[in-house]
Amino acid sequence: MMARVSRGRRYRPLSPLREHVRESFWVAPFVACAVAVVLAGLTGELDQQLFQEVSAQTEDAEALLRFTSAAKGVVSTVSSAMLTFIGVVFSISLVALQMAASQFSPRVLRLYVRSRLTKATFSVCLATFVFTLLVQLTYEDTTDPSQAQTAQVFSTVVALALVMLSLALFVLYVQATLRLLRVPHVIDRVTRESVAVLAQYRRLVPEADLPGDLPGELPGEGLTLLHEGRAGVLRDVNIAWLLRLARKHGAVLHLVPRIGDFIAPGTPTVVVVGGTPPRPWRITRALNVGVDRTMHQDLSFGFRQLVDIAIRALSPAVNDPTTAVQAVDRIHQLLAMLAPCPMGELRHRDKDGAVRLVQPVPGWSATVDLAFTEIRVCGGGQPQLTRRLVAALDDLLRITPPERRGPLLLQRELLERAVGEHVADPQNRAFALDPDRQGIG
Repeated sequence: MMARVSRGRRYRPLSPLREHVRESFWVAPFVACAVAVVLAGLTGELDQQLFQEVSAQTEDAEALLRFTSAAKGVVSTVSSAMLTFIGVVFSISLVALQMAASQFSPRVLRLYVRSRLTKATFSVCLATFVFTLLVQLTYEDTTDPSQAQTAQVFSTVVALALVMLSLALFVLYVQATLRLLRVPHVIDRVTRESVAVLAQYRRLVPEADLPGDLPGELPGEGLTLLHEGRAGVLRDVNIAWLLRLARKHGAVLHLVPRIGDFIAPGTPTVVVVGGTPPRPWRITRALNVGVDRTMHQDLSFGFRQLVDIAIRALSPAVNDPTTAVQAVDRIHQLLAMLAPCPMGELRHRDKDGAVRLVQPVPGWSATVDLAFTEIRVCGGGQPQLTRRLVAALDDLLRITPPERRGPLLLQRELLERAVGEHVADPQNRAFALDPDRQGIG
């Protein structure tokens, strides 16, 4: 089935810069350190102005200098201790990443990298260290009000405020990290991100494309452009850039790879239909190629993570079918969202409403296979899982349009075969195929 993007709809992934920033860990600490430098300069100016105003009054000036002398030791202690504190935060992060990779799946590590709280904690700690380090450079050795130029009052107050903020964020960070080490919370985070992607997709495809919306030429009759960049996974595509490029050349661009596909130099990337073909490097510029997948525009990646968690839980080394059932719960939820949606490809239009870009997306049958096949193969001998799978398939069969029930019926038949291969006793086999939303409870 084909789906279109209606004219005038705002497509959030047109500008993938926001997602790229969220996937990067260095941006927030860098900005925080820059803010700390600016803040140190501002507080230094305020300290000088305050001291100049009270310098005429000897007693007040001496009081400020005594405060500065006492605060100097505190700020110095904070500056030296903050590096140790940053090391503790970083060590906790590494332990959490290692445990998540071993217990759940290496694919879920992106949750920790994208965590706003983790970045905020690390950034504020670094900013506190930089700020206190710069404040120490402004301290004066003299205690004579007639020779002093400044008294670090505002700087000290801001440094102490940053310390309090760092401690508060550290407590919240430990709590959030402990939550992310629990399977239900990891599954919930993956599901919430997947729901956001699927909801965006549902807004993009409100109805099926009508015949005749595209030029008469088939994609095979156009010119095929090859990838000229580095090899890697296609993470996302700059849709806005490709729309402008296709409009400029009067062509329709048919993307060949799907988001999440591995592409290498020489891989076909775009079939140009009509107009004049753009230079291949202009197409490559719109393709974000990396070493791993992201949730940005990838409809299948949420299913991939949930399936990975489930099959790892079903492995003999872990043997935790309850976790697999929790993953199936969320897979059931995502498939229910996709059941009424047109799938197959997206047709993006320019500002005049003309189709300029055709983007392939996974079909319904491929999505159902991804959701159930590996779990069915690995868990055919686990009655708790098979009962939950039967319940999920029966529910989906009730809400899915008739033309889409074929893949679900096939999965149910294959599930019955898998149970028959693992369970010889008829009564146990009937028990394993009895629908139960909790598996066995």
